[in-house]
Amino acid sequence: MQKKSLFIGFVLILASTIKLQAQYTKQDSIYNKYFVGSTLFMLANLVPDNNPPNMVYLNLGYRITGKDVISLEFKTWKYGWPIGIPYGKSFEADGEGFPGYIREYGVSLAYYRFLWNGLFTQVDMMPAFQTFKNENGNKIDNGFQIFNTYSIGYHIKLFKDQFFIQPSIAITHRPYQSKMPDSFQRVDDKWSRFFYGQPGLHFGYNF
Repeated sequence: MQKKSLFIGFVLILASTIKLQAQYTKQDSIYNKYFVGSTLFMLANLVPDNNPPNMVYLNLGYRITGKDVISLEFKTWKYGWPIGIPYGKSFEADGEGFPGYIREYGVSLAYYRFLWNGLFTQVDMMPAFQTFKNENGNKIDNGFQIFNTYSIGYHIKLFKDQFFIQPSIAITHRPYQSKMPDSFQRVDDKWSRFFYGQPGLHFGYNF
């Protein structure tokens, strides 16, 4: 997973070399209200390692105004280490993972506020249903959590605003987590419910 984060960071650097264009300014009297998109983080599904996310992500959005945007985001992924492990020697290290993995399914509601040109902040709240599986892939329990994301990023128009990309950086937070199986809970309790520096690179199509 650390390799994936470095990969995504590299993609963000490449994205920053693209000629930046502002979001929807006062001069933009007409723009597409709707968009559909996803995240390039799904490319991590193709990276061979011991923690593939098997992620599926779909984003449906609506621009209330040129500066205010809401979206519904449908997500599923799995992970074998506590989300709160910070970057460093413990990040996805042997001996720090769960005795199995967690598969999550969630639908989040996100609000974007554009501050200046394409610069935006985003708040995303996702209720997520969890399935806990052991090392043999057998289900051992169900769970539920609230997973929030607080992001800052930049909206880049492409191909006359038909498409866009949005590199970002985020803090993630779990304000609520139901009781985990004991073997998972002992591992998860060692770490914070916050994670700092989560990179992102969303892309989308306007219509």
